[in-house]
Amino acid sequence: MTPHALALLAQTACLWEVCSRKVGNVHPRADFADAGLIDFALSAAAIGLALPETANLPLGAAVYRLVQETRPVTRSNTNLGIVLLLVPLTRAYGHDGRRLGVGSVLSRTTVEDTRRVYEAIRLARPGGLGTAGEQDVYDVPTVNLREAMALAAERDLIARQYANGFAEVYEFGVPVLLEAFERFGCVEAAVIDSQLRWLARFPDSLIARKNGPAVAEAVARRAAEVIEIGGLATPEGRRAAQALDRDLRRDGNRLNPGTTADLITACLFVALRENRLAPVSPFRWQAPDWL
Repeated sequence: MTPHALALLAQTACLWEVCSRKVGNVHPRADFADAGLIDFALSAAAIGLALPETANLPLGAAVYRLVQETRPVTRSNTNLGIVLLLVPLTRAYGHDGRRLGVGSVLSRTTVEDTRRVYEAIRLARPGGLGTAGEQDVYDVPTVNLREAMALAAERDLIARQYANGFAEVYEFGVPVLLEAFERFGCVEAAVIDSQLRWLARFPDSLIARKNGPAVAEAVARRAAEVIEIGGLATPEGRRAAQALDRDLRRDGNRLNPGTTADLITACLFVALRENRLAPVSPFRWQAPDWL
């Protein structure tokens, strides 16, 4: 697959994610004060334009370049997590489309990759970024990127993907997404359903950074309750999801499940890259009682 074809799939994944009416996130009917649908759409465009030019760059330099290209089009961090996930995934397949394994990509990272990714993180200024006792993003790194991410794996789901070869993406997220697509027959409902299942299974890292692990775990319990009473498939489940959406948007969207959104984008990209979804797949969920 050509770099430009990969860029189209990356853009499609980004746009599908932000255009799906997920709980607590930006979507066509819900902007945040510092970022809206247009910010995410322009960020997807920036990725698409720059991604082909990064194909031969080291991984860390590619991450930095994509974040750098995003900065002129948005006021806030819209896609650092997405970039961190998509860059390795774009390199995880052979020319014939066969999955080679993202682990082999990550095993070749260097200390220089870590340095450039740290620069990208500082440039993006993600919400809730604190300090770490070892290999802090404000220090000069001394380990390769996979080793640096492994140090944060317990507190950050995106870092965990680097440590375990994207296990949650491949073994949980993609199957959940595709199963929901089979049930609902459209991408948007599949995205919303899989978001609830991600939240129920894995407390959101961004919520935890901003509010503490206990709050993230409470949101996970709420998502699990929504699923237990039928989720999107029942009126009761949809009403419970709408109540969860309202609660996540209080206090300036402080409970925005942003890490989950990034991981869903990665799952969408994998499904597209493996021809299990296509850009022409039906998108809009025609549920009259949803949000």
